Amino acid sequence: MGAAVGLTLIPAPLPALSRDAQPPAAPLILAQAQSPEEEELLRRKKREGAKRDEQRAPRAERPAQRERAERPAARERETVKRRAAEPEPAITEERQKRRKDREAIKRRAAEPDTPAIAEERQKRRKEREAIKRRPTEPEPAIAEERQKRRKEREAVGQRAADPEPAIAEERQKRRKEREAVKRRAAEPEPAIAEERQKRRKEREAARQRAAEPEPAITEERQKRRKEREAAIRRPENAARLFDSAKEKPVRRKPGAETDQPARARAERLPESDAAAQARASTNPVQIGSVLSEEGRRIERPRRERPEVPEGAELVREVNNRFIFQTNNTYFIERPREERFIIDAREVYYEELPRSRQREVVVRSDGTRIVTIRNRWGDVVRRVKILPDDREIVLVYVEDDHYDEVLEWRDPGLDLPPLDLDIPVRDYILDAEWVEDPEDYYTFLDQPPVEQVERTYSLDEVRRSARIRDKVRRIDLDIINFEFGSAQIPESEIGKLEGVAEAMQRLLKENPGETFLIEGHTDAVGAEVANLALSDQRAEAVATALTNVFDIAPENMETQGYGEQYLKVETQDPERENRRVAIRRITPLIAPVASSE
Repeated sequence: MGAAVGLTLIPAPLPALSRDAQPPAAPLILAQAQSPEEEELLRRKKREGAKRDEQRAPRAERPAQRERAERPAARERETVKRRAAEPEPAITEERQKRRKDREAIKRRAAEPDTPAIAEERQKRRKEREAIKRRPTEPEPAIAEERQKRRKEREAVGQRAADPEPAIAEERQKRRKEREAVKRRAAEPEPAIAEERQKRRKEREAARQRAAEPEPAITEERQKRRKEREAAIRRPENAARLFDSAKEKPVRRKPGAETDQPARARAERLPESDAAAQARASTNPVQIGSVLSEEGRRIERPRRERPEVPEGAELVREVNNRFIFQTNNTYFIERPREERFIIDAREVYYEELPRSRQREVVVRSDGTRIVTIRNRWGDVVRRVKILPDDREIVLVYVEDDHYDEVLEWRDPGLDLPPLDLDIPVRDYILDAEWVEDPEDYYTFLDQPPVEQVERTYSLDEVRRSARIRDKVRRIDLDIINFEFGSAQIPESEIGKLEGVAEAMQRLLKENPGETFLIEGHTDAVGAEVANLALSDQRAEAVATALTNVFDIAPENMETQGYGEQYLKVETQDPERENRRVAIRRITPLIAPVASSE
């Protein structure tokens, strides 16, 4: 009756669990009394249940497994922190060196440069901009110049990596070199200085002889004049005087008109450019602004094969030059704006109505050179716009003749043969016999030798020998080109000084002047190869006049004629045929009223 009833702790049955579910706590039934054995059994069951729960949980949720998995990442993070806090000696030294370099650059930027260093930096900046604007496939001379400048930039980069003492020494050396270059520019080479001194003495002697016409001096002057006239007298094998008379017969279409009869010899030559254009200027030309038409900005045109008009055939391409055949003769074309964009601040292109294109070259001083071309690439207008917005017309073709420019037809076929009654020396000036540089100015300043029917396009003048014959010619036979070469020796550049001074004087009086630089070869070699060579010779002279004597490139046009217009009729090598000629073609391509 009085026996005690002992109650045991019986766990409730566990429900089915998923892998992600936590088992609910088992309900416990409290007993009124519990023996030590039962308590130990209960604790063992609890541990076994907890172990089973841990095994059923996902692997990532197991504390021990998670701790072991995270231990390498923690160690790696601690290692990175230690390396960041304590960098390697080499890294520390490199960082210190870079910090010093940056501080040195900041100090140099804070210190103002000397005028010479600032000028040199400006020059290099312009050179880099010019290199970026050049075509992707430049000529050999441009490629060589690029290679030279690339090496200079690499040398500058290497010098920038040198320590400060070496850089300071290199800077000092370069400063001395620039000063030496300036001194050499102020003091020309002995050969050039001696040549200038000789010419100066000759001019002074000529002035003295003119001021004191003693009998002996007068006799000497008469003797020298006879010698010059004898030298100028054309040899037996001399070619015809006018280039238009040297051309091959033109193949005419059936039913085409024949040449007109010779015009009656004029009683006198035109006294001025205005008098020569009197026939074409009966109605005053109203020239509007070259920027008046609205254009659409386009990318720079690619140097592709040009569109060939009817009556012309593309023969081949040589050094970015295209050679065509038309009217039974060869003619060479090339992109001529390359000389214009050197040192330009900006160059952009616009599309105009009637398939025309406008090119604008902006110089560093704000001057703009605006050129309008038709669908064939011929120049129909060119204007120089000064920083004060004043427009100077260089080339102008009236709209009435626009359609005539679209086809490659020689406008000289409408004119009779040229017939002049003047001495040869008054029409062609041989530079070899020029004693006073003033003769260049006097000769170039003379008007055309006959009336100008209308203003012609620049390409019409370049293609038509009959139109070019309207203006006088200077033969620069003092420039000696080697056989098959277009390079001007450095010793020959000084010989251009006289004609360059005359061109500068004319441009000071009229900034709208245009000079045609013609290149010629002898008859040795292939005709097509000679055509390309002569064009390179004309380009070399124009480049020298720009780089050495500051003649603006837009005031010069170049064209090579190969062996078409020989000065001496021979198929053998002849130095007089390897020459360059200069004509002032302003009255042929621009109204005189536009420059007055």
